[in-house]
Amino acid sequence: MDTSSATDCARCRELELRIAELERQVAKLTALLDEARRAGLRQAAPFRKPKQNRPPKKPGRKPGEQYGEHQRRVLPAPESIDETYEALLPSACPQCGSKHIQETHVACQYQTEILRRPLYREFHVHLGQCQGCGAKLQGRHELQTSDALGAAASQLGPDTHAAIAIANKTLGLSHGKIQAFLRELFGVDLCRSACCRSMLRTAARCQAAHQAIRDGVRGSPWVVADETGWRIGGESAWLHAFVSEKATCYVIDPTRSHRPAKDLLGQEWSGCLIHDGWAPYEHFTKALHQQCNQHLFRRCRAILETATRGAVRFPRQVLALIEQGFMVRRRFRQGEIDLDTQTFLGLALGLELEELVQGQFRNPANRRLADHLARHSHQWFLYLIFSELDATNYRAEQALRPAVVNRKVWGGNRTTRGAWAQSVLMSVIRTLTQTGQSVIQFLHQTLCRQNPTLRLAER
Repeated sequence: MDTSSATDCARCRELELRIAELERQVAKLTALLDEARRAGLRQAAPFRKPKQNRPPKKPGRKPGEQYGEHQRRVLPAPESIDETYEALLPSACPQCGSKHIQETHVACQYQTEILRRPLYREFHVHLGQCQGCGAKLQGRHELQTSDALGAAASQLGPDTHAAIAIANKTLGLSHGKIQAFLRELFGVDLCRSACCRSMLRTAARCQAAHQAIRDGVRGSPWVVADETGWRIGGESAWLHAFVSEKATCYVIDPTRSHRPAKDLLGQEWSGCLIHDGWAPYEHFTKALHQQCNQHLFRRCRAILETATRGAVRFPRQVLALIEQGFMVRRRFRQGEIDLDTQTFLGLALGLELEELVQGQFRNPANRRLADHLARHSHQWFLYLIFSELDATNYRAEQALRPAVVNRKVWGGNRTTRGAWAQSVLMSVIRTLTQTGQSVIQFLHQTLCRQNPTLRLAER
């Protein structure tokens, strides 16, 4: 047999092995595609859970010390009781009909109710004129939300404006549902356009607080960023979330670019940016970058779903390094190791990852993953060197969840001004909640022009 024939035979064997590997991969992909098609036909497919491989645990709380404290509704203080009623005994026993009933004792039960009747306020606004310069003057009470008189003299109170903003931006109610909710439950009759105008007014009054939030995020040593799809007038847009320890800022922008991050943080920002590896974040060349380990974990798991034979080795090795990093962080938080040891182990894991991605990879998915890891080799275990950093971008993902729910309910914003109000109100409400401050109290004071201070270090 000549050399060319031997080479052809070796090539044939290599092609046969490659064909067999591709056939196994096609079989896996076909099974996944069939499962996805069947899931799409189920009405509750997006909400179903994956198949459980083990028997479920017994429901309910566990007995013993792990049960925890019994939670009961707190009884109201005696001075807070507004109404008292007597629940008298029946005149006859409902069992036997006897009328000889003796009272043994009196027990107390408490009930918390909402007031369904709206509260109407009347303000006697005193008008006058300066005798020195001739300027017209008008009095204003601390509970007034507007100076309008005449045809626009009937206004909504500050708590009503605050409730509309919370119902729309936090609870996800549309303007039509807010209209029905206020009418049926509280007897407040207003149209959907009034809800919209109320939202814009509240957002305009919160501009100073929103600017304080932007300044607080810009001055933070680390920021967690993420983005998701949005709609403005039916057109595609993007909702960006930037989370720091003290504040959360939302930005709705028509484009998916680094411009919102640059406008908020500044191109020269030099803190640590924790993100999911989106390429535009790399424009911040002076900042440190911590890539999300959970995104890397999910990417490796996705590769393992279709990988065959030796192609499973590389993603499994990467998963093992991720798990080691999480284990080191757990040991540090439990006090088993000190900060220096955690830093040393983090550097060792980074070096091990650099050596791992230097190999040759025949599988295209593994090759792309190795290239990605090599390009950002120093951005995976930074959280072990700086203990204040997170290993994932979970803070930004959690910040986006309420907005995603709202988007599913009413689809986004109709106008650019509505998108601006959305950004302002979501930022203020989320930051107030994040710092443990009362949302309705802050909005009440803001709408009455009492200029409350947004404290970014409440907790």
